[in-house]
Amino acid sequence: MRDDPPVTDLVARAGNGDKQAWDALVERYSPLIWSICHRHWLGAADADDVSQSVWLRLVDQLDKIRDPAALPGWLATTTRRECRQVLRTARGSRPAGYVPDVENIPDELAGTTEQELLAAERHAALCQAFGALDPFSQQLIALLIQDPPVPYAEISARLGIAVGSIGPYRGRCLEKLRRHPAIAALINAGSRDPRDVRRCA
Repeated sequence: MRDDPPVTDLVARAGNGDKQAWDALVERYSPLIWSICHRHWLGAADADDVSQSVWLRLVDQLDKIRDPAALPGWLATTTRRECRQVLRTARGSRPAGYVPDVENIPDELAGTTEQELLAAERHAALCQAFGALDPFSQQLIALLIQDPPVPYAEISARLGIAVGSIGPYRGRCLEKLRRHPAIAALINAGSRDPRDVRRCA
């Protein structure tokens, strides 16, 4: 989707102690982990614990990964298991932890894993593009996507621009988002979910 190094390269480099490669893996796949935690209705503290556990388990597993391209599936499966363990612990039952083999991800989870990964990457790309906008553009987009909608008169008062200028400004902001390298590929991949931008704003 982007010009980032392929996961196979990052895993190999991280396995050899390259901190930049490890940081890139964490940055790329943290949204996937957080989205799974969110789907399990975990609070921020529990989600943070799950995320740390998953990354610690990956540190132990890096040298055992024979197919680095399977890493997203491994992360998704491990995160789901960690989430379920947290939920069981909250109910007073704490089974022994289990680390899935990266080579043996159940086929029935493949579709869900791919959807979660695509959603997480889309969200990360939109946040990256939104963060690259100038502060005025960020403010304008944030106001335009609020729910319930903010009246143009209020946006005009808050930002100090004419009501008639809001539409053209909006068009320029959206064009900047479309041209950003992180989401250029998303234009042809399907529609964007405005909730992703709202979470970045």
